[in-house]
Amino acid sequence: MEYDTNYWNKYTNENKSNYNEEFAKFIRDLATSLKANNVLEVGCNIGNDLQGFSENFEVYGLDLNEHALDIAIQRFPSFKFKNGSITEMPYGDSSMDFVFTHNVLNYIPEKEMDKAINELYRVSRKYILNCELFDENESPIDDTDTSWKRNVYKRWLNFKVKIISDVDMHEDIEPQKPRFTLVRKIS
Repeated sequence: MEYDTNYWNKYTNENKSNYNEEFAKFIRDLATSLKANNVLEVGCNIGNDLQGFSENFEVYGLDLNEHALDIAIQRFPSFKFKNGSITEMPYGDSSMDFVFTHNVLNYIPEKEMDKAINELYRVSRKYILNCELFDENESPIDDTDTSWKRNVYKRWLNFKVKIISDVDMHEDIEPQKPRFTLVRKIS
């Protein structure tokens, strides 16, 4: 998978100011209500979306950016962060109760999407949440052709999952109103 280190380092350096407290609380409350024993954020960057979890909750974060992970580890020393790709995750099959992405699939090249979705499914034991900018027909976000609005719902239709929710996030929780797609893995 192509990865522009300079672009993502710049994003990382600006990301602390992008903390969305409402979204972090929402993720924590959702994981708790689903009785998850552990949570994995794929594409965690500096851990903003994990900030609502207490130190006694088993929290994992995965990202390709070493600079971001260094910051995340300093911020949350009790959480377990790893360097890795969504297309080849360093976790066992069915090892995570609650796996989520937040504006990550929007940056996965189309040729890598099937592999990314397969990996999310593989490592999940119970629930998978995708919060991604949405378009029914998956269109470019801008004219650079490097980021895409996704229809994650349609990608889950070929998996043994139950669709729990597929709605736009309320703007009070996430101002960009990405699509909130929550699925439960069926054994």
